[in-house]
Amino acid sequence: MAPHPGELIHVAGTRFHTRASTLRRMDPVGGLLDPRARGAFILRSLLSAPWSMRIEDEAPLTLVAVVRGSAFLDAGTAATEIVPGDVAIVRGPAPYTVSDSPGTAPQVAIGPEQVCRPIAGVVGARPMGPLGLRSWGNDPAGGTMLLTGTYHSPAEISRSLLSALPGLVVLRPGEWDSGLVGHVMHEVDRDAPGQEVVLDRLLDLILITAVRTWLARPEAHPPRWYTAQDDPIVGAALTCIHGRPDRRWTVATLAVEARCSRAALARRFTELVGVPPMTYLTEWRLSCAADLLVRGDATLEAIARAVGYASPFALSAAFKRVRGVSPRTLRGDGSAHHQRQDGSYLGGQTVQDPVAVGGVGE
Repeated sequence: MAPHPGELIHVAGTRFHTRASTLRRMDPVGGLLDPRARGAFILRSLLSAPWSMRIEDEAPLTLVAVVRGSAFLDAGTAATEIVPGDVAIVRGPAPYTVSDSPGTAPQVAIGPEQVCRPIAGVVGARPMGPLGLRSWGNDPAGGTMLLTGTYHSPAEISRSLLSALPGLVVLRPGEWDSGLVGHVMHEVDRDAPGQEVVLDRLLDLILITAVRTWLARPEAHPPRWYTAQDDPIVGAALTCIHGRPDRRWTVATLAVEARCSRAALARRFTELVGVPPMTYLTEWRLSCAADLLVRGDATLEAIARAVGYASPFALSAAFKRVRGVSPRTLRGDGSAHHQRQDGSYLGGQTVQDPVAVGGVGE
């Protein structure tokens, strides 16, 4: 969960290779699984009471699973005990605390880039530090073992899914395939070639399983497009848009794929998704482009072609009109101040896109 006090033990980062063939496979759910679209930090913590850590790493998403023992997780808006078989999803960037019990004061604070510092005034606590490969804690034989996976940069195309989650989600063993944690623990202390990729894939599998399980709960409020995917008409159109944003889509061509009339598609799409098909297409293209801009080094011309724009000028014009910034500004700032944080596709705006390759016409 954290490195040795004052020490940086891991900064994960991977290059996002830009190819139209890669982009075509992307969708809002799959965006959570694309290792090139984010970097993840994974660690096993071995702990003996009393222990408590305040996590201030500002990560947008963290998974915490208990392998043995128990832990108390306080995310501010919600708090609960987690035991073996449970998995918790903590949605940042707000800080949270993980401890052996609610009454144990934090002993260390974990900041950005997983840098750990001791909290002044705490006495009697066991020192915390590295305990081997991908392992950390205060006791190698500790009665509590946690598995933590931290996502520092989820893809923009998955933001509307993540924004549907509350600050803290806990899934119990009967709700999800808790055996997945065992597979990660089997691999976490190995140092074989390609091991980081293996761990990334397993961590992604836990995440997508947990998110889909939560979104299926009655109390969940997933984005409207997520539930609309089950509709035979709208779902077919969404599959086309998500899978091939570079195509010359119009309401007419989408209606052919959905096997209905243009009027029926436009009416049902707007009813279920909340915006017209061409408006959704515009924002989807811009979301895909934003990911490519901030996670790779492809030229603006290549990105424009990959997401369905005839030229870099057309893409730039759409960005400035819809998001208020140019693609070059977005790339230069790393998107920290410009990406939508609420996960919405339009934020209440009504947008038509006359400069996209397939952005107008029925």
